[in-house]
Amino acid sequence: MLLPARLTPPQNVGGTLIHSASIKAHLKAIPAGVWALGFVSLLMDISSEMIHALLPIYMVTTLGTSALAVGIIEGVAEATAAITKIFSGALSDRLGKRKGLAALGYGMSAFTKPVFPLASELSWLIAARFIDRVGKGVRGAPRDALVADLSPPEVRGASFGLRQSLDTVGAFLGPLLAILLMVLTANSFVTVFWIAVIPAFLAFALIVFAVREPERLPDLKPVRSPLSRRELARLGQDFWWVVAVATVFTLARFSEAFLLLRAQSVGLPVALVPAILVLMNVVYALAAYPAGVLSDRMDRRNMLAAGLVLLFLADMVLAYSSSVESVAAGVILWGIHMGLTQGLLATLVADTAPPELRGTAYGMFNLMTGLALLAASVIAGVLWDAVGPKGTFLTGAVFAALAAAGVLFLRRVSVRTRF
Repeated sequence: MLLPARLTPPQNVGGTLIHSASIKAHLKAIPAGVWALGFVSLLMDISSEMIHALLPIYMVTTLGTSALAVGIIEGVAEATAAITKIFSGALSDRLGKRKGLAALGYGMSAFTKPVFPLASELSWLIAARFIDRVGKGVRGAPRDALVADLSPPEVRGASFGLRQSLDTVGAFLGPLLAILLMVLTANSFVTVFWIAVIPAFLAFALIVFAVREPERLPDLKPVRSPLSRRELARLGQDFWWVVAVATVFTLARFSEAFLLLRAQSVGLPVALVPAILVLMNVVYALAAYPAGVLSDRMDRRNMLAAGLVLLFLADMVLAYSSSVESVAAGVILWGIHMGLTQGLLATLVADTAPPELRGTAYGMFNLMTGLALLAASVIAGVLWDAVGPKGTFLTGAVFAALAAAGVLFLRRVSVRTRF
């Protein structure tokens, strides 16, 4: 797919590439449907994180579940979500419609939320968690493809940045609300779980009534077998390069659980350890939308390279940290790199995949990066036990450097595209 190196030349105003007027202009240009999808993500994340922040503790302390069982349940749940995304994305391409599948996924997650406060046995929680993650898988690829379909090319990066930013706001508001409500309710898990039902159903109502799917363009080819070899080949070399670089990149970005372990290893009290994730997500949310706006004004490969450099620096700082302050600095760098890269990678998929195959493209992208994240977390765990935190984060820095080298290589061999 032929794409210009940049949509418009970067404008340097007052010594900066981006300023408040540009951000406001992009905000006005973003379609109402993208805004609605952003708030759908925010509300569902608030609901899910309120529950997930407390669920492992609830399972162990109230239901007597072992830590091993908690780990297996979480691993199976996330793997299920990653696999489901392939089929939901492909189905949205075959149907030529995105909203119905996205709404179905959000509905599945919403209607399982009441099970958590009602469950008296572990089997009910396992079933609810499984269906909830299937719902996440069903909605993920069609929703991202819908954002791409709704967004004009000149604000595509800003649109993905906005949705990612609102999603991340929910990711840190949910645990904060869970903590506050646990204090106010004298540690009543069931009460907090019931309150978490409310934003889930608001999210479902919002996507049903506030999001309108755009008309399918008449010149788009019909897709009969999205996962066939022929259709996958149509995704093109540029798309598969995006997937390859993102996969290596994800090997350097293992689970944020290791940020918590790193903070604890330098002496942060256990009660304050969750503040590390709050810090990371606040920085992430603040960076995501401006980064999306900036990516609409410059070569996206430069943005991705900058994000990889920040991840390399974060890994190096965390490898050699000896104090809470230095870990916090590494976490801030980690959050900035997330803001620069996660919405950007989603934008690059939309840039490089044919419009009629975007659902399949997002499904394949999520599968590969999801498997890479699982592998990275396993590698990180093995290294942590064998050589400690320093070896873990230094290995992450090596993968970040390799991914950055891949981006620089692509700048030489793929001058005809934005990636």
